[in-house]
Amino acid sequence: MFDLHQNHFRLFGLPERFALDLNELSERYLRLRQTVHPDLYATAGDREKRLSLQASTRVNEAYQTLKDPLARARYLLTLLTGDQGNDQETTKDMAFLLEQMELREALAAARDASDPFAGLAAVRDRLSRQSLYLITQLAVFLEPVSGLDPEAARELIRKLQFVRKCEAEAEALEAELDEAL
Repeated sequence: MFDLHQNHFRLFGLPERFALDLNELSERYLRLRQTVHPDLYATAGDREKRLSLQASTRVNEAYQTLKDPLARARYLLTLLTGDQGNDQETTKDMAFLLEQMELREALAAARDASDPFAGLAAVRDRLSRQSLYLITQLAVFLEPVSGLDPEAARELIRKLQFVRKCEAEAEALEAELDEAL
């Protein structure tokens, strides 16, 4: 077994940085999961079974955190600064907030449009571009060697949370529209 107390990056033998090769992460996850899967310990003693279950849970949690850019950013920022931040804070960027309001209004308008899927696609396209931009910026501001700027990274995380919430609303609307067909 491995040390359950090492951080997520070390667990997979990866550098502690935002920019990750997700294919490499996935490969390492599959290899590690194969070594700790509880089925391998079905005939082992209670202690080994319990440790296997804990290790498997830990590997799955670490993988879920690292494969998601928002969760990875939060985790890495906490790891690098020791500060978990305040989830209640919101962005003060009024232009960004107004754009988010416009996107939500566009989603509401898409629902009643003659071609709701076209309106929905336009909103999802804008959200996708925003998300990609924010993730790219996070890679810059979470670079531990040369670019670490915790406050800029926190602001980007807050904005990405807004985008994710709106993306979830768009997905829900799409499911609703699909169901109505």
